Amino acid sequence: MNSKHQYVELNDGHFIPALGFGTVKPQEIPKSKTTESTKIAIEASFRHIDCAYAYQVEEEVGLAIRSKIADGTVKREDIFYTSKLWSTFHRPELVQSCLKRSLKKHHFDYVDLYLIHISTVMKVGNLHHQTYLISAISMTLITMGWV
Repeated sequence: MNSKHQYVELNDGHFIPALGFGTVKPQEIPKSKTTESTKIAIEASFRHIDCAYAYQVEEEVGLAIRSKIADGTVKREDIFYTSKLWSTFHRPELVQSCLKRSLKKHHFDYVDLYLIHISTVMKVGNLHHQTYLISAISMTLITMGWV
């Protein structure tokens, strides 16, 4: 990537980098390699960093980003950070606490995009859960100042 980052405009006027760096790693690779590779990705001009609870490297990715902020390579607002809600946490009462746990692991105040990692729920719930999940996500967006 060159210094002229390409972005895609979302329907709400926000922008997302067109190219992102995924942080999933094989289990046999040490977590420290995730920190190292994420730093290298930021140095190579990646500005969209994708992580998830399921990857079990949230702390390492957060450390890498904070390190590149501390050394002046980027500011937090330069990074578009995506995290994901895992399938065992789709119950409405779990969504916000899972997001807060991820934020604590990253040492961030916000994520730019919070996705449902896999739309298949690991435990069967009733049909009304989808409505409650959407309400919980809307409440989270309001809390984060996006709405």
